[in-house]
Amino acid sequence: MQKSQQTLKEAVARAAVAELSDGVRLGVGTGSTVDCFIDALAASRLRMGVVVASSVRSEERLRSRGISVTDLADLEAPLDVYVDGADEIDSRQYMIKGGGAALTREKIVASASRRFICIVDLSKQVSVLGAFPLPVEVIEMAVVPVSWAFESLGGRPVRRVGVTTDNGHPILDIHGLRFDDPLAWEDQLNAIPGIVTHGIFAHQKADLALIAGPEGVIRAG
Repeated sequence: MQKSQQTLKEAVARAAVAELSDGVRLGVGTGSTVDCFIDALAASRLRMGVVVASSVRSEERLRSRGISVTDLADLEAPLDVYVDGADEIDSRQYMIKGGGAALTREKIVASASRRFICIVDLSKQVSVLGAFPLPVEVIEMAVVPVSWAFESLGGRPVRRVGVTTDNGHPILDIHGLRFDDPLAWEDQLNAIPGIVTHGIFAHQKADLALIAGPEGVIRAG
């Protein structure tokens, strides 16, 4: 019998918890798979050293499960590990993220962590990034010029209706681009004025990908 996507998310969430040890200094991402991870973390009774959330959504879920949350600004040393999902991940562990509109804080917490564990189901694996529209958090006044910049690169920007990030900014979703060299693309897009963050995670790629499929959870990286 084929496993449901929810079952796969729960399986990979448990696998991620198994990667952790007592006293871990943990960064927690955002999204439906991370919701499963938070639930599995709470059920594990693992002793946390410190926990930092990448979004209001995750912070609220952690607290509701009895897990204390610390502000990133209060840390005196990097986190041991950051656990998060992805909208796409390739064989090199480069990712597109931001479907949940938390990409800026996710990239910041990932950068403050020594290790990144990505938790996904098999449907998120791709050979080349780009089928999933690239999320881009933008300063409001820059929406039009940033849109022009992406159009000049061959992309089709679409403002995400009714969405404002935890930082108070809109999201553009960029359709029609393929990112065969994610590192180069990340650097190029970082130079566009008005972009807060875009969803290519190449400099903050996953150190380990846990990928749930019909035969179980496999490790990559």
